Amino acid sequence: MRLLQSWTAAAAASLVLGGAAFADVTVSQSNDPTASLGGRMTSLLGVERTALDQVAPMRLAALADGVATPRKVKKTALPEISEPKLIRYDSSFVDTAPTASGDAQWQCLTNALYHEARGETIKGQFAVAEVILNRVDSPAYPRSVCGVVNQGGGGGCQFSFTCDGKSDRVSEKAAWTRAGKIARLMLDGAPRALTQGATHFHTVGVRPSWSRSFARTAAIGAHLFYRP
Repeated sequence: MRLLQSWTAAAAASLVLGGAAFADVTVSQSNDPTASLGGRMTSLLGVERTALDQVAPMRLAALADGVATPRKVKKTALPEISEPKLIRYDSSFVDTAPTASGDAQWQCLTNALYHEARGETIKGQFAVAEVILNRVDSPAYPRSVCGVVNQGGGGGCQFSFTCDGKSDRVSEKAAWTRAGKIARLMLDGAPRALTQGATHFHTVGVRPSWSRSFARTAAIGAHLFYRP
């Protein structure tokens, strides 16, 4: 359709601009109307051919392609939106999670949760994991979980189980498995929504000197949580 329109437009332009071409055409005076029509059609086709000769071959090919092959619009698939990770701080949620495993960082976090917080609620164990990972993110502490858990200083250890002289043997298999699942969830990006950025905690039965100058952020189970 576009090619025919281009031909017609070109012919019309030639007719307007070259009106003298028709002035030189001798119209038959015969009574046969077909003879007159044939002469006019011959003249018109001659003008169209002259007009088309002025159009570049590539332009004609492009017009023909446009008519013969309509362009297809490629559909772009929308990106998939992943669901946010939902955490429930209860035993049924943790106990139905798959058995966890991992590298040395997972092992160190599991050890800390088992020895420091296995007697706490599920929420309390998640909170202790938050403290350890908040320290990893802080420039004031080592840059790894194992570095934070095994850090010394002040004549003692940051986490007492690492230097209290007691055996670190696992005697409660179920508690160890649960601690490992919590450690896995936290290392895999579970939200830290319990302690508001806490980097310290202590049990309610003691009051260390540093707690007087730190801001308390949460009280969960037998632990109080703080940040500088």
